[in-house]
Amino acid sequence: MIVKRSMKLRLHFVVDPMGWFCISTVFFIWLYNSVFIPQLVLLPHFQEGHIPGALVVSYYLASLLCVTALFRASTADPGRLPQNPHIPHSERDQWELCNKCNLMRPKRSHHCSRCGHCVRRMDHHCPWINNCVGEDNHWLFLQLCFYTQVLSLFTLGLDFCQYYYFQPLPRADEEGFTSRHELALLRISTFMGLLMFGGMSNLFYTQITGILADTTTIEKMSHFLDEINQPRKPWQQTFAEVFGTRWKILWFLPFRRRQPLRGHSFPSHV
Repeated sequence: MIVKRSMKLRLHFVVDPMGWFCISTVFFIWLYNSVFIPQLVLLPHFQEGHIPGALVVSYYLASLLCVTALFRASTADPGRLPQNPHIPHSERDQWELCNKCNLMRPKRSHHCSRCGHCVRRMDHHCPWINNCVGEDNHWLFLQLCFYTQVLSLFTLGLDFCQYYYFQPLPRADEEGFTSRHELALLRISTFMGLLMFGGMSNLFYTQITGILADTTTIEKMSHFLDEINQPRKPWQQTFAEVFGTRWKILWFLPFRRRQPLRGHSFPSHV
């Protein structure tokens, strides 16, 4: 596995054909619903005065937040450890030797066999973003799960209203592609919306429960949590550590740069 990085733009790419296929599928679903749903439902009914402009703006905002979280989660460094990490003398007992790459790493790190390196506090490798989910991009992955659910629900609601609630529209362009294939396009959109909402809801619930328990997916699978006899942290603290800030409003913004909380040992690269 090869990782290519642009130091100037801080982009992280994993060379994995299967991962490219998976993330392309997710991007296609986003693009499909961001193009055809406005053409079929939002813009025509807005022009006829059936829906307010705030609804159109809200849909495009949800779409923008979703694709931004997707791009950043897939291209952000998840917390890859350098070849020769600097280990503070006071923290040497918190580091261990990886038996796969023979490099020192902090505890609770994990070696990703697909990427070929260790990641700090790695949760799992997600083929749908073609990247590991680790300490530095876990917050972006959570935002992706959240905004995908929001956009999927928004799309399903619009599809339902188009079927059963909205008034029929005068078809000025009967030869247009969307006009001639409206029913098929809406059915495809509904199917993809149900698929994405169901899958992301389950994934989002798993991630939230893991954060509340202060454990990763890998630790759950390996029963590593039984070996950690630490008191449970308040939920505000566990979420603040993941998002890198105690300001809850910033937990929903994928445009910012994540900074570690004061007292955190390892700098962020996102």
